[in-house]
Amino acid sequence: MTILNGFCYLSSLPFKDCLQVVCKLIDHNHHIMVTYKLALDERRAKKDGTYPLVVRVTYNRKVTTFQTGVNLLPKHWNSKFLQVSNNLDNSQDLTHKASELYVKIQKAILTIERDGKFSFEALKEAISPKPIQKVVDITFLEFANEIIANFIKMKRTGNALVYRTAVNRVISYCNNPKLKFKDISFTFLDEFRNSLLQQGVKINTVGNYFRSIRAIFNKAIKAKVVPRDLYPFQDISIKTVKATKRAISVDELAKIFQHTSEINSQEWHAANYFFLSFALRGISFTDMAYLTDRNIHKGFITYKRRKTKSVCNVKLHPLAKSILQKYQNDNTAYLIPVFPKGTEEDSMAATKITRQWIKQTNKYLRLITEKCKVESKVTTYVARHTWATSAKRLGYSNEMIAEALGHEYGNKITNTYLDSFDEELIHQMNVKVIAGLYKCQFELKHNYRYILRYHSKLDTYVHYKRLFPYPLKLVKNRA
Repeated sequence: MTILNGFCYLSSLPFKDCLQVVCKLIDHNHHIMVTYKLALDERRAKKDGTYPLVVRVTYNRKVTTFQTGVNLLPKHWNSKFLQVSNNLDNSQDLTHKASELYVKIQKAILTIERDGKFSFEALKEAISPKPIQKVVDITFLEFANEIIANFIKMKRTGNALVYRTAVNRVISYCNNPKLKFKDISFTFLDEFRNSLLQQGVKINTVGNYFRSIRAIFNKAIKAKVVPRDLYPFQDISIKTVKATKRAISVDELAKIFQHTSEINSQEWHAANYFFLSFALRGISFTDMAYLTDRNIHKGFITYKRRKTKSVCNVKLHPLAKSILQKYQNDNTAYLIPVFPKGTEEDSMAATKITRQWIKQTNKYLRLITEKCKVESKVTTYVARHTWATSAKRLGYSNEMIAEALGHEYGNKITNTYLDSFDEELIHQMNVKVIAGLYKCQFELKHNYRYILRYHSKLDTYVHYKRLFPYPLKLVKNRA
């Protein structure tokens, strides 16, 4: 072993001995500036259960890693001696492969320190087999604006708004509209995330921001605007937490359904929209706003989900028909009066109208729940969650519920070989889910015919047969 400028130069040693040393580069004030070692990166497992062996370099508490091209199971890596286990048949080949990069990084660090101040960028350039492409003189905001403009042009306004929100957050945080891609480092992102969390931003929202920023980075790399070595997300984990269940109980749903509001009041409209979504198997409010007469054919509403592009075919339930009839005379091209005349579909203006409409509907749903003394939070999206949860409680399979919602369930390849569920079966499921809205107070037996009493109103079973075309479970009345 030789010592040069306070640096342990190990290339003359056998590699197995080099692996057992964590090398350090020390400045003239004897502060440790650079450390590096071989390590198994156990954050990202491969499909076969192995993990990448990397050279981990630390400089002023900042960390970056370099892939050796070797993947190992944890049992084949000796973390104490930092070496590949000898019980592998090709352990010598793997050791040699890892040693090449290790020694290359070691020499590069020594050279950089002799010639000038160390930096990760200088190290990456020193070990790169090809000259690193220089960054095009375009700011993060300028490139992001180009992506957002393309989304708007393609009428993907939802994506445009998501990206815009994330970009605005980044620019607001650093207070620098001329922020460069090279300035968005691991440290920048880590401090940005901590700032968001300190402000009370939820973890899942932070994750959404980071996914958008990461997507912008990936697009910039593919467009040759940013060199791949500046990619900062290799050591950034985007965390999410399981979302809180948004469904409400059947009893709470029935209370809201039985609540009466003044006709044409904002509460009246909010309740109509909520239960129309519920009756159409949890259709999203955005998809519901775009429904027209052209979507109705032979008693079915057929539409393409704007989020997933999957086609949904929903048989109209009497409840859905009764709600739609309330808006038949409205002077609008759509089944419900959301968009004013002349609104371009999927435009930025239309998206803003939809979001404002959802926000207003949520406001009046909150007022209704207060009057009904329902403690659960009720929003437009709760209709979809509650429909799915109600179907699950009735014993229906996840596969059947997923198909009813327009989702894929399980393996996508396997699904291509399986037939879809019969539409009538899914409709019967919808009928039984909606039946939970009509809370039966008691049942009476009279001359071998059964009638149901709802709020002191007697109707024959024949009438309710239209609402419930399936065998009712009859219980003996003891009143």
